[in-house]
Amino acid sequence: MDAAQSTNYEKFQTSNPVVRRLIDRFYEHLLATIEPSRPGSMLDAGCGEGETLARFGSSLPARTAAIDISPTAVEFTARQFPAVRVERHSVDDLPFPDKSFDLVVCLEVLEHLPDPLAGLSELARVAAGDVLVSVPHEPWFRVGSLLRGKYLRGLGNHPEHVNHWNTGSLTRFLESRFESVGVESSFPWLIARCRA
Repeated sequence: MDAAQSTNYEKFQTSNPVVRRLIDRFYEHLLATIEPSRPGSMLDAGCGEGETLARFGSSLPARTAAIDISPTAVEFTARQFPAVRVERHSVDDLPFPDKSFDLVVCLEVLEHLPDPLAGLSELARVAAGDVLVSVPHEPWFRVGSLLRGKYLRGLGNHPEHVNHWNTGSLTRFLESRFESVGVESSFPWLIARCRA
């Protein structure tokens, strides 16, 4: 399967104007969250095909790294962003020293991990500053999928989502590794800004 066939890549190529607006609003929210801090370094943990790198554009720090578990996604992203260090690794086993990045971004990843706490621990370990996490806001994400006629057999649950959070459960989960946690909604996602 190439990048153009992945469901992650496909999500960002949608012609549905409502979905496109939700995605645009999601990234506007993220940029508004990080721009005031002007991080000097960033890790995109679970970069997929580089949508976040593309959306951050000129806001990307000079030292930016990205990892993904998919070799196809890594190859695709590395071609698109030659100035970014892009490597194949799992979020729960990051190849960086402690406190390597001013900003760690992990978007739409934790819901896929069999052991999300292991992934969260690694994100906290490599962060010298903020960690931005996003996950689907349940049950609204599933309701939205059902309304679009998606994943009907799983009652709107994406077949790769093995973890589900709402505002309270995500806050409690993140507080297991971070002292400061702020969770906001950018429907149908939750965005959390964390600091150790």
